[in-house]
Amino acid sequence: MLVDARRNRGALRRVTGLARSTPGRLSLLALLLIVVGLLVGAVTATSVQRRSDALEALADRSEPLAFAAQEVYRAMADADATASSAFLSGGVESAALRGRYEADVAKAAAALSVAAGEITRSPELAGALSTLSGQLPVYTGLVETARAHNRQGHPVGAAYLREASALMQTRLLPAARELYGVETGNVVRDLEDAGSWPWLEFLLGAAALAVLVFAQRYLTRRTNRLLNPGLVVATAVSVISLLWVLVASLLVVYNTSASKNEATLVDLLARARIATLTARGDETLTLVARGSGTTYEEEYVAADEVLEDLLGRARAMNPTPPVVEAVEHHARWQRAHREIRRADEAGDFTEAVALALGPDPRGAATAFDALDSKLVEAIGSARAELTDAIGRARAGLRGVVPAVVVLALLAAVASTLGLWQRLKEYL
Repeated sequence: MLVDARRNRGALRRVTGLARSTPGRLSLLALLLIVVGLLVGAVTATSVQRRSDALEALADRSEPLAFAAQEVYRAMADADATASSAFLSGGVESAALRGRYEADVAKAAAALSVAAGEITRSPELAGALSTLSGQLPVYTGLVETARAHNRQGHPVGAAYLREASALMQTRLLPAARELYGVETGNVVRDLEDAGSWPWLEFLLGAAALAVLVFAQRYLTRRTNRLLNPGLVVATAVSVISLLWVLVASLLVVYNTSASKNEATLVDLLARARIATLTARGDETLTLVARGSGTTYEEEYVAADEVLEDLLGRARAMNPTPPVVEAVEHHARWQRAHREIRRADEAGDFTEAVALALGPDPRGAATAFDALDSKLVEAIGSARAELTDAIGRARAGLRGVVPAVVVLALLAAVASTLGLWQRLKEYL
């Protein structure tokens, strides 16, 4: 054991002596530069890849799914409003209203299928999706029953329609609202992941440069040579890598900031359109109730207040022609609604229905259709801007990860070669 202890102490002295010698220190410095260069390159590449993955998820999943969820909500609200309008027309409803209702149901089912395909990403939506898929056929069945009774002139048809609308308002739309809220939250989360400031990349790059500067100053003092070609190349490569990553990351931050604004605008306009459809449904259900529609009128007033607020915020945020015109059509609709209520409260039901459904340019149907059309146009424009901003952000990161890896390897090789030239002087 004594012999072993002496051997260990002897080995320790040799290692310590080697570490204190210039060749030993140069070897340790070379090892340090290699480890730091490769570690910084790996962590920086991982950080950049995280941004890229967030942008990919945003472009390929979150944003399309948020739109699908919005479409589920919108289509169901529009189906409810259209069913009420078709019922008011009496007897056989117009082909246009019937076609619009059937298209809404089909769009809701298709968008629901898209949303259900990504349930593994948001398992908390299982209940909402189950409600939507299970209750939508029940709703359409009640509407068809109401339609059949209405065509035969049976008053019970109105009761079935009110039951269908109650199912829509209490079960389907709340589930659709939950779906839309979660998917919109996923968009915001991915935008924040991609658009965070590149502090980590900056600190890592600065740390790598600091180590290289320290190494060069050490060599200058030890060898009296002002510059080491290998370390100069390694420093230049590290600067290029750092600048590339920072510029690309700042481009991502800039474009994701623009994306956040467009995503907010899309959300405002989408909710405005849903409020429009909700108000339209309540407006027509008030007439369907024939004197007992106070509750529906109160709900119309509440939905109209929400709509006015959303349109005002959208116009303040982005006063493009479609948004400004939507505000103007909403004002026209409000005036038309006041005329509907005046006629209905005066007992002129026929005039009230004509004002609600007729082709009169001053009527509610014309103003509603114009408002809905402008909201569709505004949503399409804002969504196009959103996808363009996401595309620009993704383009900014294209090729950055492999470049960072290659440049880190080049820096490590250059550092090793630079120090090897000095080590050869001691061999």
